[in-house]
Amino acid sequence: MRYVKVMDNIAPGIVRDGTPDLGEGYEGTTDLAKADAILIRASDIHGMDFPATLRCIARSGAGVNNIPIDECAHRGIVVFNAPGGNSNAVKELVVGLILVNSRGTMQGMRWVRANEEDPAITKGAEAAKKAFVGREAIGRKVAVVGLGAVGSKIANALVDLGMDVYGYDPYLSVQHAWELSHRVRRVDNLDALCENADYLTVHVPSKDDTIHMISDEQLSHLNDGAMLLNYARADIVDEKAVDAALRSHKLGLFATDFATPATVHMPRTLITPHMGACTVEAEQNCAHMAISEMKDYLELGTIRNSVNYPDLDMGPCRSASRFAVLHANVPNMISQITAVLSPSASNIERMSNEAAGPNAYTLVDIDKPLDVQTIQALRAIKSVWKVRVIKDDGE
Repeated sequence: MRYVKVMDNIAPGIVRDGTPDLGEGYEGTTDLAKADAILIRASDIHGMDFPATLRCIARSGAGVNNIPIDECAHRGIVVFNAPGGNSNAVKELVVGLILVNSRGTMQGMRWVRANEEDPAITKGAEAAKKAFVGREAIGRKVAVVGLGAVGSKIANALVDLGMDVYGYDPYLSVQHAWELSHRVRRVDNLDALCENADYLTVHVPSKDDTIHMISDEQLSHLNDGAMLLNYARADIVDEKAVDAALRSHKLGLFATDFATPATVHMPRTLITPHMGACTVEAEQNCAHMAISEMKDYLELGTIRNSVNYPDLDMGPCRSASRFAVLHANVPNMISQITAVLSPSASNIERMSNEAAGPNAYTLVDIDKPLDVQTIQALRAIKSVWKVRVIKDDGE
C-alpha cells in the first residue's frame, strides 16, 4: 500500500474528504510520517520536516514557489508540477482581456454604474460614449513572450482572430514548436519583438534570467498607448518601469493577475486576484496530471515534468528488479554504481541516466533482486541522495 497526504482541496471529484481517488494500492493519510507522496496545491511547505518515507511531491498547478525545491532534491524527493494543465483557462482570459479592453469596455461599464440613479441616463449614455472610443484589435501587432503551453495557445488564438502575432522564446521546445501556427512570426531578440507592438503579453516562468525581463528598454519600443498583460508571474515585469510608463501614457493599460502593493496604486490598471487558472476544468486537468506523474514515479520510477530532476522513462520493468538512484550530477557516478553491483553477480539488462543542472537520475533493471548489502552499498556512495528499489518492494 502507498500512502498519499493531501495538503489542499485539489479539485472537485478528485479528492473526497481529503482522500485522493487514486485507485487500488493507494490510500490517503493524515500522518505525514508514513506518507510516500504529498499532493499539494497552495499550501506553503517550506520548513516542513519531511519524513524518510517521502518519495515525491506533486503540485496540482504550474508554480512551485511554495515548495523547497533544492532541499527536496538533496533529499532525493522528486517534485512534480502540472505545466499546461491550466493553459486553456489562461488563454481564454488573456484573449478576452485583449478584445474587451481595446474598446474601453470596463470604463464604460463603470460610467453606467456611477450614473445609475440619473433618470436621464439613456440620453446621458449617448453623450458619454464618446469618451470610451476604443480601437479594434484585429490587424494590430501583438508580441508574445514565451511560447510554451500557455503562450503558444494564446499566439495561435490571436493569429486565428486576425492579429499580427510575433513570438519570442529562446528555449522553445520541439513539442511546442510543432504546435505553433506557421502564421506566428518568431523573432530572436526581445527588443525587436516589442518594436511597434500594440500589445505585449508575457508567459514565462520566474527564473533568474526572466525576472524584470520587461523593463524600461522593452516598454520604450512599444507603440504609444500599448497594452501590457502579465498573466505569468509578478516579478517578470519591472513594476517601477510599468508605473512610469502608465503615468507618461506610454502604456495605455496594464492588465495583471497580481495584486501587489505597487500594482494596486498604478493608474489604468486592471487587476485580477491571481485567477488566471481558476476554472473547474483547469483544476481538474492539473490534478489529473499531477496524480498521473506521481503514480508513474511510484510504480515505475518514471519522471515526467519534474522541476528538480530530469525526465526519464524506461517504461514497464520486465526484469527481476528495478532500482533508481537519485544523486548529484558529478563525474564517475555510473562507474561507482556498476562497481557496487559487481560482487552480487547481477546482470544489468537496461540502464538509463539523465541529468538536469546539479541533479541526476539513474534507473537500472537487473536480472535478480537486490540484496540488502548491495542496497546499503549504493546508499553509501558519496553524493547519492536516495536509492529506491521499485520492483519487488525491496526498499
